[in-house]
Amino acid sequence: MNEITAAVTALKKQLGARVRIMGHHYQSDAVVAHCDITGDSLELARRVPDVDAEHIVFCGVFFMGESAALLAKPGQAVHLPAPDADCMMSLMTPAGLARRVLEQLTATGRRVVPLAYVNTTLALKAVVGEYGGAVCTSANAETMLRWALDQGDGVLFLPDKHLGRNTAGKLGLTPDEQHILRLNGHGLIDAERQPLDRPLLLWPGCCAIHARLRPEQAEAARAAYPGCRLVAHPECRPELIERCDAAGSTSFLIREAARLAGEAPGSTLVIGTENNLVDRLADRHKGRCRILPLGRAYCPDMAKVTEAKLLATLSAIAHGTAEPLAVEAALCGPARRSLTRMLEVCGQ
Repeated sequence: MNEITAAVTALKKQLGARVRIMGHHYQSDAVVAHCDITGDSLELARRVPDVDAEHIVFCGVFFMGESAALLAKPGQAVHLPAPDADCMMSLMTPAGLARRVLEQLTATGRRVVPLAYVNTTLALKAVVGEYGGAVCTSANAETMLRWALDQGDGVLFLPDKHLGRNTAGKLGLTPDEQHILRLNGHGLIDAERQPLDRPLLLWPGCCAIHARLRPEQAEAARAAYPGCRLVAHPECRPELIERCDAAGSTSFLIREAARLAGEAPGSTLVIGTENNLVDRLADRHKGRCRILPLGRAYCPDMAKVTEAKLLATLSAIAHGTAEPLAVEAALCGPARRSLTRMLEVCGQ
């Protein structure tokens, strides 16, 4: 045990029930080893309301910390070891621009319900909440898109066009029933020339990490490992997902690795997602199932959360100098509504 690991372990013991550490599956092994609760975005959102600790230390990117702060109990403090850990996808949908686009869509006379991927800022979630929409995760996107389609005349899915298209395909929506919006910094471009009457309108954003995984890599994996099983995260391009045996959230990918290791020992599983998770699964099932990454895909923002920064956060809490995450009060009500709608639709 190195010096930093030992210090974090000692501080956790000292702080006891006052602190709970939550972490996303894309965190490094060194950080995950200290987490009391790990999960994907949906699991973590579900678990926050049940945490009774005075302090929640959230090991993940900024928008995840904001969601935790929204769902935390009054008086609880949420801390981010790396407040500069952002999400490139979330930055692709500025709240002001989203509001302008929704105003333009509403002006057509249709009721367009916004459905925002959880990978978005607090301000964007607030806009979605104001317009009667909700958020979703990769684990419940199918359920939430079906819900949103039943609420109005159409749905604006934002910001991830790949998750939106992959989810729409599961629900049987054809390409002619979808449209990726053409935008600039002021809103819709040539609105009258865009098919805005389609049931599903897609914001032109994506996860830069998952989007770098390409269909040619799937073909190469099939050639290199005949008979392998290939799965990927639905933030990947639809052209890649079409070449996979299955697609699903990080929790699905974890379950699939365990299933294959148990039911088909000696087999090969190729996974298209953030490599920290793939590497962890490869170690977990070593000797039973060969697990390989589809390609190099490390999230630089998730990597900003380190064991040393976790130590600094716990030390500040112990000394009473920690500054918890502050969220803008005016945004909390509508943003919380967008999150709680998801939890209510999905039955927690």
